[in-house]
Amino acid sequence: MVMDNGEREDGGGGGGGGGGVGGELVEKLHVVQEIVGVIESVAQFGDYRRTHKKDCSGIVRRIKLLLPLLEEIRDLETPILKIGIAWLCSLKKVLLCARKLLKMCNEGSKIYLALESEAVMIRFHTVYDKFSQALGDFPSIEIDIELMCMQLKRARRRTDTQDIELAMDMMVVFSKKDDRNADSAIIERLTKKLDLHTVEDLKIETITVRNLVRERGGQHADTTQQIIEILNKFKKIAGMELTNVLDDPVMPKMLEKCPSLLIPHEFLCPITLEIMTDPVIVASGQTYERESILKWFDSNHRTCPKTRQTLAYLSIAPNFALKNIILQWCEKNNFQLPMKPDSSIQESSSPEHKEEISSLVENLYSSLLELQRKAVKKIRMLSKENPENKVLIAKNGAILPLVQLLSYPDSKIQEHAVTALLNLSIDEANKKLIAREGAIPAIIEILQKGSNEARENSAATLFSLSMLDEIKIIVGSSDGIPPLVALLQNGTIRGKKDAATALFNLSLNETNKARAINAGIIPPLRQLLKDKNLGMVDEALSIFLLLASHPDGRQEIGELSFIEDLVEFIQKGTPKNKECATSVLLELGSNNSSFILAALQFGVYEHLIEIAKSGTNRAQRKANAVLQLISTSEQIP
Repeated sequence: MVMDNGEREDGGGGGGGGGGVGGELVEKLHVVQEIVGVIESVAQFGDYRRTHKKDCSGIVRRIKLLLPLLEEIRDLETPILKIGIAWLCSLKKVLLCARKLLKMCNEGSKIYLALESEAVMIRFHTVYDKFSQALGDFPSIEIDIELMCMQLKRARRRTDTQDIELAMDMMVVFSKKDDRNADSAIIERLTKKLDLHTVEDLKIETITVRNLVRERGGQHADTTQQIIEILNKFKKIAGMELTNVLDDPVMPKMLEKCPSLLIPHEFLCPITLEIMTDPVIVASGQTYERESILKWFDSNHRTCPKTRQTLAYLSIAPNFALKNIILQWCEKNNFQLPMKPDSSIQESSSPEHKEEISSLVENLYSSLLELQRKAVKKIRMLSKENPENKVLIAKNGAILPLVQLLSYPDSKIQEHAVTALLNLSIDEANKKLIAREGAIPAIIEILQKGSNEARENSAATLFSLSMLDEIKIIVGSSDGIPPLVALLQNGTIRGKKDAATALFNLSLNETNKARAINAGIIPPLRQLLKDKNLGMVDEALSIFLLLASHPDGRQEIGELSFIEDLVEFIQKGTPKNKECATSVLLELGSNNSSFILAALQFGVYEHLIEIAKSGTNRAQRKANAVLQLISTSEQIP
């Protein structure tokens, strides 16, 4: 008991030190006020990184529940003894731990929070455990905390993990060796999910990554390198110059050399924030450094980086007036421009094929078979060459006749048409146009009946198009999943890879998971696990991980023979195999402890211990999470 009913309420005789009643009251008020201050500082965090926003909001909401409790403790007319003060101090430590975690989620690297999501989740669970322990040690004060305990228990039972689409996108980006299937589209989707698609966002992320690397001091070198690789991929998509993160200064290097000299803002390229040596104007009226904006266009963008508006055309024009003003300013201030080749005399980025493309599109409508065949073959080639061709071909109205040619009774024309649409679909605006013209049913028909190459490229096209969530739904509802499963089972090696990539992307949609299971995806996936010569074990396990999050999927794949296969990969697979297999086991076991018990029968425990010690960072976290589940399962009566 912390209340001493024999103590006089007026505190007579104990007003001096911390051992008397008055001292205890003062100390109580002081600690309570400190805790309230921590809670108030936590409440001020606002911009939580997207991967853990829900978790952060949940823990902040529960921390705020402490305020009424603290008010009751503060307003108690009777003092609390040392055990009560000790409890408040322990609660303060838990809150400081929570604040540190929330600060990281508020200010840390977005890429780190996504890549290391399981480790962050473990920290959240640790905080919840500490809160529960603190409430369990709550001294016997006449205050009811049952509701708060229930809130925390409900939070601990939640199985909110990182966005699986985000996790799998990361995995695909690192494991992808064939860039034909729109690898850049996956990277662009990642930039949007992490809010890292503007130059300003990426510059802030560069600073946070640099700070993270320095804090780590050489530790966790493999994941640090992965974070830097992803950051550089994002910068490339945004048209930014790739530099060494550790050496890259916050401000442009030329400003570092003369910090006292303030370069006029309008002289700086909005992409690189460096002074322009060859300024050019784009359709929106904004001016950029030529090299930077061309990189932006080469990354399949057709928008103005600054205004984000879609550009009517991608031609650029030299801004001679601004260039002369910059040169005059440099001469007046004795500022040396960086040496770059003068490309102002070069042609604009518009291709030389404008008239040719217009003529080719007309020939797509021709009644002469040979003229159509030559036109569609040439458009296939041009659509692959550069981003601007993709825009020009679509702008000249090629998509509708290409879609119509998908149903033409000529296998070569079908193959050229679907491959041209695959190339055009890399441009995000074209994805919607292709779907709007009714291409998906025709692509699915080629997937069912076309030549081997046409079927493979149809699968790749469905993958590229289904980067948009609304198209995932269209493909699924148009019965596009069964022929992909058939290709996965009976296709060439390349066909199997295309089908697997498309099925993975489509199965990010919950309804499509059930469709894939009903279409019989499990047997061919099991076959991919057995035929290690195909080199598709990781792809198969990645799809299994998606399916394991669906009740029908768990029921379908949760056979003893499959669990035995998982344990074998955990024991003998490559480091990536072990990581993926452990992830699947964790997903299965998190929903049903019988999967964990089955894995134990096949001797998984000692292999998990080994992975927890020497696996990849991600595999170590997965293995530790499974070991924690095993510990929980052993306590089940």
